[in-house]
Amino acid sequence: MLVEKTKTRVLVVDNERIIADTLALILGQNGFDSCTAYSGEEAVQKAITLRPDIVLSDIIMGEMNGLEASILISEALPHCRILLFSGQPATADILREARFHGRGFEVMAKPVHPSVILEQIHLLVDAGMSSHNA
Repeated sequence: MLVEKTKTRVLVVDNERIIADTLALILGQNGFDSCTAYSGEEAVQKAITLRPDIVLSDIIMGEMNGLEASILISEALPHCRILLFSGQPATADILREARFHGRGFEVMAKPVHPSVILEQIHLLVDAGMSSHNA
């Protein structure tokens, strides 16, 4: 009996549509099932519906930032891995607050090359697989 391996689902979140769309395209071309959201609020809604394995999100966005969205997503979907990126210096303060609340998300500094993003996502996938097999 053949067991079909399901693609890892990645939700890409960035209020800059060209960045979100480009990253989703790159992920799709590299074997991932990718979809996009363009705000923190939309990310939370889509995550609850689509149940992604990984959320790749910018931090600095409109009303709800990527960190706030990621906290809500991780509470609703504890299996979901979170990978954040930002080009803003204020990010360090936001992350300190997240760590204070018990959140230790991975963060990459913009600009970040797509190959680095793919490498980080593969590490998260591998870590998720080993925790399921443990």
